[in-house]
Amino acid sequence: MDNQFLFMLAKLLFVVVALISVVPIMLWVERRGAALMQNRLGPNRAGPFGLLQALADMIKFFWKEDGVPGHVRAVPYLCAPLVSLAPAFMTFAVIPFAGNIIFNNEVFEFQVAHLDVGFLYIFAIASLGVYGIVMAGWASQSAYAMMGALRSASQLMSYELPMGLSVIGVILAAGSFQLQDIVALQSQELFHIGSLSIPKLGIFIQPLGFLIFLTCAFAETNRLPFDLAEGESELIAGYHIEYGAMKFAMFMMAEYINMTTASGLIATLYFGGFQLLPGMHTVLDLIHLTGFEGDCLRAGFQMLSFGLKIAFFMWFFVWVRWTLPRFRYDQLMDLGWKVLMPLAMVNIALTVMLVVYKVI
Repeated sequence: MDNQFLFMLAKLLFVVVALISVVPIMLWVERRGAALMQNRLGPNRAGPFGLLQALADMIKFFWKEDGVPGHVRAVPYLCAPLVSLAPAFMTFAVIPFAGNIIFNNEVFEFQVAHLDVGFLYIFAIASLGVYGIVMAGWASQSAYAMMGALRSASQLMSYELPMGLSVIGVILAAGSFQLQDIVALQSQELFHIGSLSIPKLGIFIQPLGFLIFLTCAFAETNRLPFDLAEGESELIAGYHIEYGAMKFAMFMMAEYINMTTASGLIATLYFGGFQLLPGMHTVLDLIHLTGFEGDCLRAGFQMLSFGLKIAFFMWFFVWVRWTLPRFRYDQLMDLGWKVLMPLAMVNIALTVMLVVYKVI
């Protein structure tokens, strides 16, 4: 069988397993993180430090009775969780998580799908997730669910525009839509401070774009302080109020996988992607492997570096959730249209001038 085909299957399996594994890990992190910030214990019965609590929850979801309420529209009600979950898996496909390796004169890319228009693919597929939310709200035939679905649709529309505009600065600086090229740009040197070399990270050349993108990422993933679609104090549970067992678990999985994709995209655009963290180059030099073995070791360290960056931003999502209060709905809309949208336009204008005068 063709080596490239086998490698593609291996990459696909690795990404799917990694994304699924994020869910129980983040369930534990959410609970322990909340307990840490609120000066309480959190889960501590099932396994050491409560590590098996998430596994117990997943088993409960599998075995819990999974009925269909009599008042719902059955077909769209059943399809909605899958429509929300599928785009969450698909968007990660174009994010590179390590550099290329060469074996038998063949180049193997650590990216499930290498597309020339990676950005357009991500935003196109990510926008499909809202259909699952709207479908769930409409099919549930509940006022709470419908209100949550409408809020989510208007929220995503309001924040996808500034989010799309915020990354134009990175695209202009890299001169490419390909995420591999953007990662390569960030390995270059920006300037020197004595003997210290400052890399051309996206956070340095696009600080305003980073803040806009980060804010919009919270709204896109329906996370606090922008979780108006499922505001417990107003809508009880919002669009998934009529869901239980594995159907509810699929909505939860979609949220955490979307968080992972958003974290991976932030790391790729603004923090060097799979570029090695400080100190990793020293370790590689000490081990000093060459050829194919050296390439594999380097790729392993790059995956570790990328995973650590994703883990940091996943923790940042949790940190913000238990730090900031929920916005009012009118404040949410005002922030998107009156603040982030004009700032994104200003950022594009500034970036064009910097690129024309070859500052970046």
